[in-house]
Amino acid sequence: MTGMKRRELIKMLGMGLSVAPVSLNAPFAFGDDKQASSSRKVVWVMLRGGMDSLQTVVPAFDKDLMKHRRALAEPVIDDLNSLGQGFGLHPALNHLYDWYQNKEMAPVVAVASPYRSRSHFEGQDFLESGLTTINHDSGWLGRALKATSKQGLAVAHSLPVSMRGQANASTWFPSRFRVAEDDLYSQLFKLYQSDDLLRERLEQGLQTRAMAEGAVSGNKKAHFEALAKAAGLLLKDDNSPNALMLEMGGWDTHDNEVFRLNRQLQQLDEGMGSLKKELGSVWKETLVIIATEFGRTVKVNGTMGTDHGTASALLLAGGAVKGGQVLGEWPGLKSSQLYEGRDLMPTSDIRHWIGTAMQQHWKMSDQHIANVFPDLPTGKTTLIV
Repeated sequence: MTGMKRRELIKMLGMGLSVAPVSLNAPFAFGDDKQASSSRKVVWVMLRGGMDSLQTVVPAFDKDLMKHRRALAEPVIDDLNSLGQGFGLHPALNHLYDWYQNKEMAPVVAVASPYRSRSHFEGQDFLESGLTTINHDSGWLGRALKATSKQGLAVAHSLPVSMRGQANASTWFPSRFRVAEDDLYSQLFKLYQSDDLLRERLEQGLQTRAMAEGAVSGNKKAHFEALAKAAGLLLKDDNSPNALMLEMGGWDTHDNEVFRLNRQLQQLDEGMGSLKKELGSVWKETLVIIATEFGRTVKVNGTMGTDHGTASALLLAGGAVKGGQVLGEWPGLKSSQLYEGRDLMPTSDIRHWIGTAMQQHWKMSDQHIANVFPDLPTGKTTLIV
């Protein structure tokens, strides 16, 4: 093996990338570089499908809420967890409400990316790229990792747009082909017998895989709670990444929304509770960013659901967050105040809040954050303790 090829392979193993022709599909050790490691963690949670923020962070004070969506609001309005300022958190979000009371969670209302055309795929790509145009080769978190020389991991089958951009990012997802993979690893151990560094990296990677997959054992479909639990285990490891991305689908509530959204929010809440429990003391140094590509229509459709909308809510959480407050500017729900007469009007750019939180959490310079979100100034609001 030539020196160049060996160095490339070591880098691949250190970053958790796959080795052709068979994907190892597991994170390997992230090395001992003290400059790249940090106690400050970021968990980026992408809710795919368009979460209905009006049923999640409910503006109970707005007199037009019942006018537009009584059928959705009435089943939860009396059980909301009070956030103050007239807002209430959906009753399924018990863990998140505890965090809010402990000043570890802050919802931001009426946020949106620059995207306005209501396509799931384009909306997700805009949010993940963090730019005013879609760029499938560069994501906001990938650029943040690159700017700060930090390491990232996505709990996904392939690298999401969020983490792309020549960053030190990799993927892990529980595999169903354990026997075949075990045979591959056995062959790799034989191949690396004379190379201490490669053998050590492989051993560390398998230890990490075993630790993470222990959290999802017995879950045939790797439910979100199990993946979030695995994420917590991975982030508190000695050689853990600095940032981790989780994905959760199922938020496209065109019909039967009361039941479907309650189930979604309950699963999200259980997952976040497991994440915090597994993080342990690392929680106090963690920033959790929960977002979706767009919101839902203000009015209820004919199948007791809502259709693709515009503004939604951003949830900032974690022990590092200055929570216990509802952020953002409320636009109102009068018909004249709605975007295109149908959607919650955006009053701030979601990238502004994410960029501000990231800059404060990772203590990024103005130049670094400008590389993450070009031409978008961050705010002065203190979001991080």
